Amino acid sequence: MEVTLLGTGAPAGLPRPDCSCAVCATSLGAHARAATSLLVDGALLLDLTPGAAFAAARAGRSLSGVSQVLLTHPHDGPAVEVAAGLPQPARASDGRDPMLPTGHRVRAVAMDAPGTGYAVTGPDGQRLLYLPPGGAPAGLEEGSEPAERYDMVLTDVVGRPDGLAKLRAVGAVGPTTDVVAVHLDHDVAPGAELRRRLAAAGARAVPDGSTLTVGVYDDGSAMSAVPDVPRRTMVLGGARSGKSVEAERRLESFPGVLYVATGGARGGDTEWASRVAAHRERRPGSWRTTETCDLAPLLVQEGAPLLIDCLSLWLTDVMDSVGAWDDAVWADGGERALRSRVAELAEAVRSARRTVVLVSNEVGSGIVPATASGRRYRDELGRLNAAVADECEQVVLVVSGQALVLRG
Repeated sequence: MEVTLLGTGAPAGLPRPDCSCAVCATSLGAHARAATSLLVDGALLLDLTPGAAFAAARAGRSLSGVSQVLLTHPHDGPAVEVAAGLPQPARASDGRDPMLPTGHRVRAVAMDAPGTGYAVTGPDGQRLLYLPPGGAPAGLEEGSEPAERYDMVLTDVVGRPDGLAKLRAVGAVGPTTDVVAVHLDHDVAPGAELRRRLAAAGARAVPDGSTLTVGVYDDGSAMSAVPDVPRRTMVLGGARSGKSVEAERRLESFPGVLYVATGGARGGDTEWASRVAAHRERRPGSWRTTETCDLAPLLVQEGAPLLIDCLSLWLTDVMDSVGAWDDAVWADGGERALRSRVAELAEAVRSARRTVVLVSNEVGSGIVPATASGRRYRDELGRLNAAVADECEQVVLVVSGQALVLRG
């Protein structure tokens, strides 16, 4: 089964008309995207957008063989333009499973937001799922009955990463499912930043006009191979740089994430409590949270993805426990004890088999602490960051909300 993407953008297209944002200003030429529309084996058209016939011609395809046009957008979605010779567009009812004359079976999928999704099974048995913008399948919860796996999923990865997490939780998306991001809007800068953001979710984007073969993991182009999600990623950044948001974003399309908070509680500190509450509010509801600095056992266990935030607070706890703030204790075994704990942590990261994202503060960029203990903490955090980063496939530095890939 072949799918030609006549467009891959949001309903208004990209760049948006009359929008002056930085993403729209740079979404030109090869980065421009028409509203998403799919042509399946030349027989089924999913979503009808203005200029569909011209888009098909540019992709080397014809709409003359289309026997069914199905719409996914809500009824107040974009206006449709019915080209001459095309059947009248329709919207299938949830649960319908009509068979096209070409042997394609189409089933409407109920959504948790306005619109309709479609599961298409080709004559060869390959299965694809196409979802409208801003929506995810309804009724999918972790622990539900295992779902039949799709070979390709085309969905709003950027806008609804939780939808992808739900599909993974029930087994509808597996390691070899080709996840293609569509309905792309002006949320992410085009080019390298979009590829990096999607790769962290195990997804990819393709240009308008691309033809993909369902069930083929790679269509032969070096730029189109389905990305492997790095098993271990370290995210560094300064205060309010956006490092925690970047780390959380990397796992929001995966189910059952265990969030490990190393900061603990600070009795009577209302400002700290507000910070912790803000962190919790933005995490997906399916994530679990534990507060601990005992990281090694979690790292070596099998299990769901692990997000550790952050190593700088872990270091504070360890330095407290070994008496590192006292010069005499530091000289009389404290330093050796700290080095041992850091080596133990680095070894646990090396041994990790689960997906792990670790957050830490980048320090020492010019300011020299006024106290010996402050300088000691700065130096030890630098050493800790280097030791852990050395065990990670990908290392990212976040500066002013922008992620710079240092490795991977």
